[in-house]
Amino acid sequence: MAVAGKLELTIKINDFPTNVETAENGWKKFEVDCDGRIASITVKPKVFKKLEEAQANYPMWVAAIAGKLGDITDQGFVLNEPNIQVFERKPKAPKEPVATPSAE
Repeated sequence: MAVAGKLELTIKINDFPTNVETAENGWKKFEVDCDGRIASITVKPKVFKKLEEAQANYPMWVAAIAGKLGDITDQGFVLNEPNIQVFERKPKAPKEPVATPSAE
């Protein structure tokens, strides 16, 4: 008998979704292209607000959208029970060139 496991998916984005629709009860619905498969995501307005705040407050950010694999669609899948975490991305400091001793 197989051991029970839990399948969770995490989708990372760093651009604000442009194809957002407002669904029933103000929920926000949008799609993310994951290497050619379209993930359909529907979240509460409070959860979507995290993306809006990141877009407004951070010059660079990344969001991790985690959930369970839902129904398979013609183009991809539905992400069930999605949750969003947003992180500010700091630009990497340029590496200082390594000083090489000059031959005199």
